[in-house]
Amino acid sequence: MTYDEQKAEAFAEEMLDVLNKGALALMTSVGHRTGLFDALATLPPSTSVEIAAAAGLNERYVREWLGAMVTGRTVGYAPDSREYSLPAEHAAVLTRAAAPNNMAPFTQYIGMFGTVEEKIIDCFRNGGGVPYSDFPRFQEFMAEDSGQTVLPALIDLILPLSPGLTERLTEGIDVLDIGCGSGRALILMAKTYPESRFTGVDISAGALETGRAEASEKGLTNVLFEERDAALLSYEQEFDLITTFDAVHDQRDPAAVVGCISRALRNGGSYLMQDIAASRDLENNIDGPIGPFLYTVSTFHCMTVSLAEGGAGLGTMWGRETALEMLAEAGFGDVQVKTLDHDPQNLFYICRK
Repeated sequence: MTYDEQKAEAFAEEMLDVLNKGALALMTSVGHRTGLFDALATLPPSTSVEIAAAAGLNERYVREWLGAMVTGRTVGYAPDSREYSLPAEHAAVLTRAAAPNNMAPFTQYIGMFGTVEEKIIDCFRNGGGVPYSDFPRFQEFMAEDSGQTVLPALIDLILPLSPGLTERLTEGIDVLDIGCGSGRALILMAKTYPESRFTGVDISAGALETGRAEASEKGLTNVLFEERDAALLSYEQEFDLITTFDAVHDQRDPAAVVGCISRALRNGGSYLMQDIAASRDLENNIDGPIGPFLYTVSTFHCMTVSLAEGGAGLGTMWGRETALEMLAEAGFGDVQVKTLDHDPQNLFYICRK
């Protein structure tokens, strides 16, 4: 191979950009979690003292964070007055008020993955995986993720993807949500369709307790939470609708989960699966807008938690091809794949036997 000095210099510049963007992602996560972006969006041009006071934070740390945001071209700065401001165009993708367009929550992945880097490196050397229990904030983060991508669109956009489904929910059917986490989607459906009955299953006892508490607080009597392994469900034709929201690809045994879903559906029932929009073939993902991010998510979470249980380890990028094969093997002869403009990261599979 020949050595091209210009290509080497250009790639070195790209790597410098990676270093800066990685640091900026971590600081963006801090800004989201501390509420700094939300505070900045409500303030006129302000000093670091004023911003820290508005957010209820330590000024010295806020000032250093602002340094990263200014040099990262995220926050504006007026040297003469030493005042900072968040452009409206940036607030439109960085504040909680901007949901579902708020991109700041997703930068939390970077810090979370950093906490297990040593364990992931050990897996590179010795195999195995990192279990769910090593990601203490994951359920909290996924609830926030769901709050942005699933909840705002669930009633008006996602459920209507299956013709006639909303009418049946209004009349009253039995619904199962697998991998429900803290049950935010389940609770919204239970509140919207009081004549239907909803069951959520997950392996996280803590997340289920959160769901039970919220359902009780809202006075919902048509929702039930159960701690179960999705690959060992024993339901037999008990549900008219089963849903999974980004919950299949990281299972220990995804094929077994889909098989359990097929058996649990009543005749005429439907399965609605939301999962990652990707291909199992690398060459088809090269031009994707967030390919490096998704492969990283797979390595640091979705693949490794499955391998930690001796599972298939399909990972985030298991692909539409694998999903369709698995659904066919489980007996779903009628599968439609749909997309929604607000969620380009996911595909929606409408499945019937």
